[in-house]
Amino acid sequence: MNDLRLLISDSYDPWFNLAVEECIFREMTTQKILFLWRNAETVVIGQSQNPWKECNTRRMEQDGIRLARRSSGGGAVFHDLGNTCFTFMAGKPGYDKTVSTGIILQALNQLGISATASGRNDLVVDTADGIRKISGSAYRETQDRGFHHGTLLLNADLNRLADYLNPDPKKLQAKGITSVRSRVANLAEFLPEIDHQQVCDAIIQAFFAHYGESATAEVISPDVFPNLPNFAQQFAKQSSWEWNFGKAPAFSHLLNERFSWGGVDIFFDVEKGGIVRAQIFTDSLNPAPLQALAKMLMGCAYRSEALAACCDRLQIQFPQQSAELTELRGWLMETIK
Repeated sequence: MNDLRLLISDSYDPWFNLAVEECIFREMTTQKILFLWRNAETVVIGQSQNPWKECNTRRMEQDGIRLARRSSGGGAVFHDLGNTCFTFMAGKPGYDKTVSTGIILQALNQLGISATASGRNDLVVDTADGIRKISGSAYRETQDRGFHHGTLLLNADLNRLADYLNPDPKKLQAKGITSVRSRVANLAEFLPEIDHQQVCDAIIQAFFAHYGESATAEVISPDVFPNLPNFAQQFAKQSSWEWNFGKAPAFSHLLNERFSWGGVDIFFDVEKGGIVRAQIFTDSLNPAPLQALAKMLMGCAYRSEALAACCDRLQIQFPQQSAELTELRGWLMETIK
């Protein structure tokens, strides 16, 4: 049996690609696998990260940017079609992330780019303007296998990266891991004509050269669900709110606003994407609706639609305060995504 396997995704759907990656990783044995893919506009967060802290979730919602949580650690990154994503998988004892890093560096070298590994998980190029990051990676290991996945910046829109990875100045005290943004550069700065296919070809060539054998590419298409064990269930999980948002570590969030009818401070404790405690303070002359809202919010999902539904129920209960509650509802919908 050929010891190498090469998979290439035709899909730009981050949930699809991460589900493919997970299913292949789960079913693999001793093979050495290279999976090449890319995502349309998406913020991808690490397994233990808090999306409300890492991302400008409201702007993402407005612009139709997806959120995808991966199963590995590390920080938040913005993907678009200017990124090439790679995953190397191997059974142990053959799994060695220095080998996969070396394959990527060799591929870049073939293209005429001299890069080096830096720190835990970055590839960098030394330029006249200083060290610039061109690739970030994350890793995952189980008892008998491991994977190394990462992204190469080809001609990504780096301005958008700043848009979506700059969180709103919310008063969050998170117990999760905060990403550190570095100075980054596109490979197109060094090779203006570079494209995804060219990079994939170079990585494949370096992969085959390292192991001294080759494999026929298996193209995975979004038109037909891949023939992978439990793929449908894994895809449903990757695309679910519960996985992408609900797995956020516990955090607290303080909201405050001043309305014509009074000031409002709302304090949430959030665990697994749900509100476990809510306190509301106000100098409103009619505090009863807000006291009722605090009780209603217990157990509510930390998402704008759920909070809006609570406000709608309050309007039925307190029709005299309908105007104030409509204003409060609009503010909560804007503030929490």
